[in-house]
Amino acid sequence: MNATSPPTADSQAAPVLVTGSAGHVGANLVRRLLEEGVRVRVLLRQEDNNQALEGLDVERVWADIRYLDATRRALEGCQGVYHVAAKVSTIDGNNAHRREIYECNVVGTRNVLQAAREAEAGRVVVTGSFSAVGYDLDDPSAPSDETMQFYPMERTMPYERSKILVEHECLRAAAMGQDVVIATCCAVVGGADFLPSRLGRTMCDFTDGKLRAYIDGGFEFVAARDIVEGHLLCMEKGRSGEKYIFSTEYKTISDIIDLYEEVSGLPRPSRRVPANLMYVFSEVASFYLSRFHPEFPQRFTPGAIRLLKKRRHANLAKAKNELGYRPTSIRDAVQEAYAFHYYERKAISNPDAKLPRAPAANRDEVPARDRDMQITTGESSS
Repeated sequence: MNATSPPTADSQAAPVLVTGSAGHVGANLVRRLLEEGVRVRVLLRQEDNNQALEGLDVERVWADIRYLDATRRALEGCQGVYHVAAKVSTIDGNNAHRREIYECNVVGTRNVLQAAREAEAGRVVVTGSFSAVGYDLDDPSAPSDETMQFYPMERTMPYERSKILVEHECLRAAAMGQDVVIATCCAVVGGADFLPSRLGRTMCDFTDGKLRAYIDGGFEFVAARDIVEGHLLCMEKGRSGEKYIFSTEYKTISDIIDLYEEVSGLPRPSRRVPANLMYVFSEVASFYLSRFHPEFPQRFTPGAIRLLKKRRHANLAKAKNELGYRPTSIRDAVQEAYAFHYYERKAISNPDAKLPRAPAANRDEVPARDRDMQITTGESSS
């Protein structure tokens, strides 16, 4: 299939549909599309936190992708689909939790693809996960590329397995002639993190003194602006039936803590816990919390620690060579995330935390007291 031309700014043009628009990737993607003058339709659920869409000039449709008829109605008249919605989780959970992951991620993707096919909506870009990409069994830290098969013979998270099945649905659709491309996402860092994400919560906990310890290990991190760029590149230039990995930089957890120290001016926790030791503790804690307090947020789960212990790296050659992808900086992404949680969410309450740089576009929205503090502390406003 030929690559799809980017949607135009023509107000009479068909809208582009974005699922998962209230999440971290989706909220950044919608803002980028609106900046480029694209007509955007977002698919939302009434029961979700949809704060990320407040005040945005988008068409809203209320539907649940687990139900095909509702998904069909949401896609009527659309040209181009970004399917970002997913149930993200690093816990094993109970049977109800695992079924929800399967229905949201696998059945939901199948429904979006079928509805897009029936509506002749054009290319569908589906958000994939790096945790569903295979790795070298003898050297897990060796860079992984898109050709490496997922290894199913070890313990894996329900989320990881669901994203493998999501890729299967995409490839099955492509085999039937549908135009579909997978944009593989790593751990996202950046602003417009309204829900917030696990990394967003961790940053806020760090600045407010609630992060008592951290573990060793590492993973591939992607700036929010970079994964959005990756989705747009997939829509414009990607080859149907292919997937592309998008990352910005590999970082250890200690590297990320360094950046938290830099932006906040606060010291890191004094205790660094070996991953193997934390893994044992997390098994017990996650088993108890998943069964008796399923709504309690878990930070270092057994699944997350297993990923961090592998210290996985990504090979970005395919995205760079075929799509012209050029990653930016995780340091800048952390600064943007810090400013967002400080100014927009007002989720950082520690008076000793350093004032973040306010984006120039938001300069007039910064309280006068904070603008004065920026001048006296030497912080730039742009």
